[in-house]
Amino acid sequence: MHRTPHIESRLPKVGTTIFTVMSALAQETGAVNLGQGFPDFNCDPALLKQVSDAMNEGLNQYPPMAGVPQLRQAVADKIEALYGCRYDPASEITITAGATQAILTAVLACVHPGDEVIVLEPCYDSYGPNIELAGGTVVRVPLTPGTFRPDFSRIAAAITPRTRLLIINSPHNPSATVWTAAEMQQLADLLAPTDVLLISDEVYEHMVFDGVPHVSAASLPALAARSFVVSSFGKTYHVTGWKVGTVVAPAPLMAEFRKVHQFNVFTVNTPVQHGLARFMADPAPYRDLPAFYQRKRDLFRDGLAQTRLRALPSQGSYFQLVDYSAVSDLPEAEFCQWLTRTAGVAAIPLSVFYEAGFEQRLARLCFAKQDSTLLSALERLRQL
Repeated sequence: MHRTPHIESRLPKVGTTIFTVMSALAQETGAVNLGQGFPDFNCDPALLKQVSDAMNEGLNQYPPMAGVPQLRQAVADKIEALYGCRYDPASEITITAGATQAILTAVLACVHPGDEVIVLEPCYDSYGPNIELAGGTVVRVPLTPGTFRPDFSRIAAAITPRTRLLIINSPHNPSATVWTAAEMQQLADLLAPTDVLLISDEVYEHMVFDGVPHVSAASLPALAARSFVVSSFGKTYHVTGWKVGTVVAPAPLMAEFRKVHQFNVFTVNTPVQHGLARFMADPAPYRDLPAFYQRKRDLFRDGLAQTRLRALPSQGSYFQLVDYSAVSDLPEAEFCQWLTRTAGVAAIPLSVFYEAGFEQRLARLCFAKQDSTLLSALERLRQL
C-alpha cells in the first residue's frame, strides 16, 4: 500500500461548513430548510430562454477574459443609472464566477503577507479564509451587538500602518441591516487620510425594504476611488447555482484584479453571460425586487409574531434573525440542531459568523422561499 504524502494545511481551522451540516440534517429529518440562503422557486422563464437562445446560436466558446462586452456594457449602464457613477466597461468591470470568487480575487490581488485586513463581525464565512490564503492577518471588529450597526470608533482604532483593506457588506448577511447614507459618508471620511482599500460586498443590493435606498460604495466618489464593488446576478435573478457575479473598480485596481482573475478562473461561461446581457435590457426584474422580497418578509414576520420567537429588524437581504430566548437556553448551534429535529425547521446559528463564536441566542432564517414553504415552516414554529 502506497503512502500518501502529508501536506500542511493552508486552512487548518476550516472544516465542513455549518450550511452543509444543517442542510444535510434538514434532508435527513424532513425539515423545512430555512437555513441555507437560496430560493426554492424558479427564475424568470424569459432568462432561461435568453441563455438557451445563446447556446443555440453557437455562443459556446471562450469569451474575453474580463467578460462578454455586451454584459459589461449593461452593468456599466445599470450602475450609472442607479448610483451615478460611470465605470468604463473595457477597463473597470469584470464578470466573475460568483461573488465569492470576486472577493477572493480582490483579496489576492492587493493583500501581501503581513498586511492586515479588517472584517466586521458577524460576517460571511469566506472573508477570513480568503485573507489567510493571501498571507494577510485578519483583524476582526464587531458590529454593535443588538443593532449590528458599524462602530466607527472601533473601526478607527483597528486601523494601523499595516492595514491594507477593509471589507464591508450591505445589505448585511446575516443580520439584515442596511448601511445608511450617513454611515457610508462617515466611512468615506474615516478612510480619506489613509491608503486603505475597500471591498464593498453588495450582493443583496436589490433587496432593500420600506423605501430605504441601497447606498452603494459606487455612489460616493471618495469611496468609489478605493473600492472593489461586488454584486451577484445569482442573488438578483434567483439563479444562485449559475455562479455569476460582477466586480467594478477604478482601472488601476481592476488591472491588478484581472492579473489574478485570469489565472484563477480565466473567464465565466459564455451563453449565460449573453443571456444575462439581453435580459438586463429590461430593468423591471431588479427594479421590482425590493417589493417582491418585502412582501415575503412581511408574510414571514407576521407569522413569526404568532410564535415565541422574537424577530429582529430586517431592513435588507432575504434573511431574518430571531431571538429564541423565550423558547430555549441552549447555545445557538445546539438550538438550531434541536429546532431542526424537534420542530422540523432548519436554521443557522448566528455564532458561526464570528470566528470565536458569540452567544446571543439568535438564529438566522431565510425567507427566499415559496409562500407555501414559509407557511409550512411558520405552522411548525407556532408549536414551539
